[in-house]
Amino acid sequence: MFGQGWGTAVSERHSRARARKPLASVRGRRGQRARSRRGATGAGGALGFLGALGARLARLRPAYPRPGRKGARRWIPSWRQTLGLFGCLFGTFAATVTVLYATTDIPTDLNAFATQQDNVYYWADGSEMARTGAVNRQDTALDKVPEKVRWAALAAENETFYTDSGVSVSGMTRAVTRMIGGGDTQGGSTITQQYVKNAYLNQRQTFTRKLTEMFIAIKLDNKMSKSDILQGYLNTSWYGRGSYGIQRAAHAYYGKDVSELTPSEGAFLAALLKGAGLYDPSLGPKNHERAVERWKWILDRMVTIGKLSPQERATYTTFPEPKAPPKPAGLTGQTGYLVDTAHAYVLAHTDVSDKDFDLGGYQIHTTFEKPKVDGLAKAVVDATRGLDPDKREADRDVRIGAASVMADGRIVALYGGPDYLKQGFNDANSTVVPAGTAFAPFVYASALTNGIQRERGGPRIPVTPATVYDGDDKIAIRTPEGPYWDRSGKIVKGRNEGGKSWGKITLREVVAQSVNSSVMQLGMDVGLDKVGRTAVQCGILEDSLGPQVPAFSLGTTRPSAIRMAAAYATFAAKGMNAEPYSVTEVSRNGDPVPVEKSVAVRALSASVAGAVDDALRAGVQNGHGVAAKTVGAGTAATAGTGPDNKSAWFAGYRGTVATAVSLSRIDPKSQELLPLDGLGGTAKTVQGSAYPGDIWTRFMTKR
Repeated sequence: MFGQGWGTAVSERHSRARARKPLASVRGRRGQRARSRRGATGAGGALGFLGALGARLARLRPAYPRPGRKGARRWIPSWRQTLGLFGCLFGTFAATVTVLYATTDIPTDLNAFATQQDNVYYWADGSEMARTGAVNRQDTALDKVPEKVRWAALAAENETFYTDSGVSVSGMTRAVTRMIGGGDTQGGSTITQQYVKNAYLNQRQTFTRKLTEMFIAIKLDNKMSKSDILQGYLNTSWYGRGSYGIQRAAHAYYGKDVSELTPSEGAFLAALLKGAGLYDPSLGPKNHERAVERWKWILDRMVTIGKLSPQERATYTTFPEPKAPPKPAGLTGQTGYLVDTAHAYVLAHTDVSDKDFDLGGYQIHTTFEKPKVDGLAKAVVDATRGLDPDKREADRDVRIGAASVMADGRIVALYGGPDYLKQGFNDANSTVVPAGTAFAPFVYASALTNGIQRERGGPRIPVTPATVYDGDDKIAIRTPEGPYWDRSGKIVKGRNEGGKSWGKITLREVVAQSVNSSVMQLGMDVGLDKVGRTAVQCGILEDSLGPQVPAFSLGTTRPSAIRMAAAYATFAAKGMNAEPYSVTEVSRNGDPVPVEKSVAVRALSASVAGAVDDALRAGVQNGHGVAAKTVGAGTAATAGTGPDNKSAWFAGYRGTVATAVSLSRIDPKSQELLPLDGLGGTAKTVQGSAYPGDIWTRFMTKR
C-alpha cells in the first residue's frame, strides 16, 4: 500500500512539471525543426534526401527470414516474395537476351576452307614422317541434289526445317541443363544452327558457342531463304573420308555425281551427318551395323513424313554398300599403321575431332623411332622367309602383329602388317588373337598379390615363388566344392605341352616352364576375377578379357600386341604401369593443343614384379622359347600358345623396352581364327610356332 501510493504521487508531480514548461521551450523546439527543414535545401540537403530514400527502400526490403514464424517456416518465402524473385530473374534474363541478340552480328565470311592444310606427322627425332588430310570439298547448287536425297538429310536431322524459326528450343534447353550440371552441351540443333556452326563457328560443344550459334541462326533465318540455308548446309557438312559437302561425299562413297544418287544412297549419306566416325562401314563391323540400322530408320522416317511412298520404300531392301576408301599414296609400308595409331591417340586424348582433323593444319609429334620401326619390319620379313603360301595351304592367311613399348609407355615401334596400302587393318592393335600361355605371368602375379583360397569362405593363404603345386599332365582342375565340370558333363583337366608331367613343382618353375596344369589350378585357387583385375591393372584392356572358365588362365584373353608389350613393361618397371602412348605433342599452325599425358601408376608391388621378372628370366636361361646366349643377359621373356593351337605369341623385355609379337591365321571371308597346324612345314602335331620368338630375338638383339 505504502509503495503504491508513493509511486502515484511522484508520477503526478512529474506530469504537473511538464505542464508548466515555458512556452519558449516549445517554440525553441519548433524553430529547430523548421531550421532542419530549411537546412535540407542547403549543403546537407543531398545527404538528407539520400537518408530518407534509404529508409523508404529499407521498408520495401522483404522481411526475410520472415518475422512471426518459427522453425523452418521462417525460411519459406511468401507468395509475394516468390513472385518478386521470379519477376527479377525473368527481367534480368530478358534484358540479357535482348542485349546479346542486339550485339551478335552475322560474320561476313565463311570459315576459311581455302586455307585448309595437310596434317604433318613427325618421327620421335623431329624429322617428318608423313603428310595427310588433304580436304576434298566442292560446292554444288541445291537444284543439282535430287529432292529425295535432300529430304533424306532433312528426315535424319531436322524434318521441320521449312517451318521452324531456325533454332531448337529443346536443344537449347538441353544445353542449359547440361551447363548447369557442369557438362558440355549436347546436340539437337536445327539445320540452320548446324550450318552456322559449320560455316561461322567451331565444333566445340560449349554453352557460349551454343548461345552465339542460336542468335546467329535466328538472324540468318530472317535474312536468308530456307533453300539458301539448306544449300549452304549440304555444302559445308562433313561426311568423313576427308570430304566436306555432299558433292564430294557422293564421289568418295559411290564414285558418282551427287545428281546421280538414289534415295537409298542419299539415306546412307544422311546417316553420316550424325558422325562419319560412327557410321562409315569401312571402319569396322560395328560401324557397318550402325550404318545399316540408321539407313533403315531414315528411309522409314521419310515414309512417315510423306516424302517417300511405302511402295518405293519397299524396293530398298539391300543396303547400298559404299566403295572402299582409297589409301593415301604416302602411307606405304608401316607408315600408314603408325599414322592411324597416332591419329586415334589424338582423337582419344585431345579435344580435336575428326572434323577438325580433316580441316588440316595440325602438327603431330609421335613417339615412333624410325630405326626401330625399320628394324622390326626387317625382323618380320627375315624370320618368315620360310613361309610358302603358294605351295602350303597352312602358310596362307598368316597375320603378324608386333609392338615395342618403353617402360614409361612410349610406343617406339610397331608392325601392323605387310603394307598399309595392301592391308589396312593394323594387326599391332588387333584384339582377336588369344594370348595363350603368355598370359601365365599375370596369373602368377595375382597369386603373389592376393594369395589363394581353397575352401569356400575360408581364409586366403599367402603363396611364394617356392610354393609347390602339382605339375602332372591331365590333373583334374578343382574348385572348393570338388572337380570342375564343363557344360558337356566332363571334368576339366589340365594338359601340358607334349603331355609332360612335372610332378611337384614350385610356382617359380611353373611360370618359367609354362606348366599348363599348374597354371590352370593356380588361377582357380586365386579366383579368376582377381586374376583378371591384376591383368587390367598391368595394362590389359578389360573388354579384351576372356570368359571366366578354367581356360581363362591359359590365355583366352585377347590383348593387342601394343597392350601386351605395355603389360610386360610393368614387370620391367618394377610394378609401375604407364598407359601406352604414341603422341608427345600436338599443335595447329604453331599453337599448342593440350594432350593428356600418360602418368605411371603402381600396378604391382616391387616385390611381386621382381618375382615375376625372376621367373621369366629363369625361363630364358632354361631355353624356354629362346636361347639365352642368343639374346644376352638380362632378358625376361616367354612364349605363348593359344587354345586349340590358334595363336602363338612371344613377349618379354630387355632393360626398359618390352616387345610382344603375335601370330595367327585368319580366314579372310569369315574372319575366324584358323589352327596353326603344319605352319612353315612343321609336323601337324607341333603346338605353337617358333616364328614369334624368332622375330622377337632378331629385333631385340639388333635394336
